[in-house]
Amino acid sequence: MTNILLVFTGGTIGSLASAGTISPSDTARHLLLEQLYAQRPGYRAVNFSIIEPLQLLSENMSPTAWTVLVAAVLEAQPERYDGVIICHGTDTLAYTAAMLGFCLASCKPPVLLVASDYPLTDPNANGLGNFICALEFIIQIPSRGVFVPYRNWQGMCEVHLGGRLTASLQLGSDFYSVQGKSLLKFINKQFVAPYPGLKEIAIPHGMGGEADSGSVAARFCPRLLMIRPYPGLNYLHYDLGQVDVVLHDLYHSGTACVTGQWGEEMSLLAFLRRCQAAGIKVYLAPALYGTDAYESTRALVAEGAEMIWNTSIEAAYVKLLLAYGNFSDDGQRAHFIHSNWVGERVE
Repeated sequence: MTNILLVFTGGTIGSLASAGTISPSDTARHLLLEQLYAQRPGYRAVNFSIIEPLQLLSENMSPTAWTVLVAAVLEAQPERYDGVIICHGTDTLAYTAAMLGFCLASCKPPVLLVASDYPLTDPNANGLGNFICALEFIIQIPSRGVFVPYRNWQGMCEVHLGGRLTASLQLGSDFYSVQGKSLLKFINKQFVAPYPGLKEIAIPHGMGGEADSGSVAARFCPRLLMIRPYPGLNYLHYDLGQVDVVLHDLYHSGTACVTGQWGEEMSLLAFLRRCQAAGIKVYLAPALYGTDAYESTRALVAEGAEMIWNTSIEAAYVKLLLAYGNFSDDGQRAHFIHSNWVGERVE
């Protein structure tokens, strides 16, 4: 018999729509299993042990809630199960997937996050299909790691490595891995590796990496500031009094504004110097490492900004939260930040 730890946290998959409002519901988790057994009665042979440490819409997720979630999973002794399925909302799915990848790296069974684009009562919802894909992954593939099965609109279900999942597309609910390369496709109840170089599914922790060093404790830096670029960004709007570290998002080319032509307050270079004067380190992501780089990128690196290469902004954010929450030594922080801990870095 397959034994699965099923963790409910709320989200759309744990919500119902009533009078035009979608809200978490105590009955939604029962609906998921009812739909499963109605469509696939053979899954009654699976034994589910259910816990519900959180009940919230995922836009309300926070590092404090992550601490509660990780503690609940570890307290349930996941090694006693063949797999762990965590039902989660879509808004912060990529962030939680990255976090669990680092914090549950030593977890013996696979951990899968399952979400739904609509409440389960909606006939267009993909939640049940994502759930079935997660079940089959646990049954068919005994691989450690954190994974996210998800079916995009009018597409097939694909499995993403937790540390490579990116936030959904704007004004939509489709999810992709970085560079659009998912780990596996789920076709006719079988898993197929769609891309050369992504066939190492039998390697512990899913995609290799340095996770044999162990999981990172769910301790998160409360004084991290993340900034996203846009034309006209005025850095004087940021008060650095409560900040220990900055993560600055980049445009798709790995760039940000470095000119003072339109005012020094709009230059990341000027902001970088301000941070350095306050003893605050600035990290930049995402950007692909290569022989050629834009002059703006080279100027930032020359000025002392530290690149987190080949890593999504979601994974970079979580890595910094954990690095500054767990380590006080600069060398330890650097090793964790720049290592390929759970395959999150694109080579």
